[in-house]
Amino acid sequence: MSRLVLALFALASILLSNAVSHTPALAETVAYASMAPLGDYLMPDRDDEIALAQSAAPPSISSSATVLVLGPHGYETAKEGTSGFTCLVERGWMSPFDSTHFWDPELRAPVCYNPQASRSILLYDFERTRLVLEGMSRAEILARMENTFAAKKLPQPEPGAMSYMMSKHQDFGKGVGNWHPHLMFHVPKADGAHEGASWGANLPGSPVVLDTNHHVTPEPQTIFMIPVRTWSDGTAAPAMAGM
Repeated sequence: MSRLVLALFALASILLSNAVSHTPALAETVAYASMAPLGDYLMPDRDDEIALAQSAAPPSISSSATVLVLGPHGYETAKEGTSGFTCLVERGWMSPFDSTHFWDPELRAPVCYNPQASRSILLYDFERTRLVLEGMSRAEILARMENTFAAKKLPQPEPGAMSYMMSKHQDFGKGVGNWHPHLMFHVPKADGAHEGASWGANLPGSPVVLDTNHHVTPEPQTIFMIPVRTWSDGTAAPAMAGM
């Protein structure tokens, strides 16, 4: 589980935290203490990024999705879709704020959001990316995100929000590589003692995975993950223990 947690987005939101109290620990422990040059995060070939984004889900889904690519001023629409799905490649700054891969320029996490997630969860990606491109530090971004959600300027996860992360080419950062293909279900953040109970998460034999470690993530969501047996291209994925 630790590999996935280090890489996701928006992806494993468990703990609201005060930016000031976490700043010293972040500065002392992270492998990438500050942002690399912007060019290190951009993919030089736009078509390669489109293909990588679409690989997050099976072609039956991604072929009709809107595809976004990261440019110097944020995410741009590279292909207009018709289904309401949105595919893009997330960068390291969508990881938890205490992740050693937050500024890792090698991290590439293709994801396809369904229409409900495109109207809610995708906005979290846009906001974090906007603050990154404004040149803010990790602590400044965290503080701004906390204030934004406290002021209710961004929505809660919309009911039914889910996403696909099934790309064989996903790369969760230096020394990590890919993880199992999986689906993610984004729900409003719940009481930590009970958030997994109604899903049967992490129980013996259950396919539902919930990270129960505390990570610094201001987004008001809990993410349940369900590993699947094939990559988006239909080829078999390595078996996961317990599946």
